[in-house]
Amino acid sequence: MSTAMPFDAGTTLLSDVTAAVKTAGRTLRDRHTAHARGVSLDEVVAEIHANDDAVLDVLREPLLRARQGSRWAEDELAGGALPSGEWWVVDPAEGNINHVHGMEDWAVTATLVRDNQPVLTVVHLPLTGDTYTAVAGGGARLNDRPLKVSAKTDLGAALTGTGQAKPGEDERTFRRIGDSVTAMLINGLVVRVSVPATMQLIHVAAGRMDAFWQFSDVRSGLVAGALLVSEAGGTVTDLTGEPWNTGSRDFLAAAPGIHGAALKVLSPIA
Repeated sequence: MSTAMPFDAGTTLLSDVTAAVKTAGRTLRDRHTAHARGVSLDEVVAEIHANDDAVLDVLREPLLRARQGSRWAEDELAGGALPSGEWWVVDPAEGNINHVHGMEDWAVTATLVRDNQPVLTVVHLPLTGDTYTAVAGGGARLNDRPLKVSAKTDLGAALTGTGQAKPGEDERTFRRIGDSVTAMLINGLVVRVSVPATMQLIHVAAGRMDAFWQFSDVRSGLVAGALLVSEAGGTVTDLTGEPWNTGSRDFLAAAPGIHGAALKVLSPIA
């Protein structure tokens, strides 16, 4: 992923987007329970859709209004390149499955994508109040503190992670996930396997984790973290080592000191 062309967000866009995402976060927080909701698959899916609908009701119009001429990427589980121009790629409940099961790993994310590169993002964690932001060419922050990726250079000392992008992926993808976890357990220190992607990528951007990879092109789970990691000094590519964009078929975000070693482990599996 390249952020060679800085993005001019103006004086108000980031603050407007942050305000909109925080407002949406309050809606999602108010829907959270400490217990799981839904027993059957149909019930769980209904809870997930209800979360999405409630948040989108308060998030969509403020974002479109904040950036005149921008468009909305409708399907949050879609992948692949977007048409040229500026698009909002939003996950109204990133980690929705965790939310409906009474867990705490979930967020609201909104990312402006220009010509298939994320250029501005806000990730808000309503339960903690933490807000991660990044603007292309302008760095990444947690609240008001600049973020910096890990300084590690030894993959053997690295805490890395991966996870499933969405339900119902093909068996080949699931087998690649399993093979990659095994390979990284052999070559790294510890591997986390969890969802959602953004909740691991914020740790990579903050230097708490050292790498995250995924065999997926689901945009909504990757664009926010890709920009945060890149602007925090990390390296973001596909699993062939080419710069990542929303048209890439897979993903690796890592501290620069271990990116090459991680790529060497993962690229044969991809």
